[in-house]
Amino acid sequence: MNIEAQLQQVFDLPPQQVRKISPYFVEEQMAKGMFFLGQGQRADRLSFVASGLFRVFAQTESKEVTQWIGGSGYFITDLSSFLFDQPGRWQIQALTDAKIFSLYKDDYKHFEALIPEWNVLEKRFIAKCFMILEKRVFDFISLSAEERYLHYFEQHKAYFNQVPLQYIASVLGMTPETLSRIRSKVGS
Repeated sequence: MNIEAQLQQVFDLPPQQVRKISPYFVEEQMAKGMFFLGQGQRADRLSFVASGLFRVFAQTESKEVTQWIGGSGYFITDLSSFLFDQPGRWQIQALTDAKIFSLYKDDYKHFEALIPEWNVLEKRFIAKCFMILEKRVFDFISLSAEERYLHYFEQHKAYFNQVPLQYIASVLGMTPETLSRIRSKVGS
């Protein structure tokens, strides 16, 4: 996916404004297993995933928790760390070789001067992030484990061939054993 098309879609910008900001997104390659963000690091960039898969996770006292798995077409960062310059809560790791387009924080600060209505666009972007999170929380508390699995499988079939199942189980809030039982029951 092209970075300009993605920026236009996400921020609802006209092409001339997209051309002003797209050069600030630097193409980077990440090898499988590389950390985009390590434990306790400050997020210094917001990146668009052009190809590959990433996992957002944290280590608790008793287990590792995968919060999100995503790939092409998504943005990645620890948003609270990026916006508020605090140590990241999440680690982000490439699950496959990946290509990303990164916007570093120092360049991000210039967007207000480049695009006068940037504050409004930024709020919309953050609101979209919040809406996605809100839907995920609602699904998590309102759907059964089997319904969560079926919904996730329908949206992310390809992940089941590319991502260790324990990570998917964690995203769904279940043990790998529960995921295995559900998969056997529904036949996928």
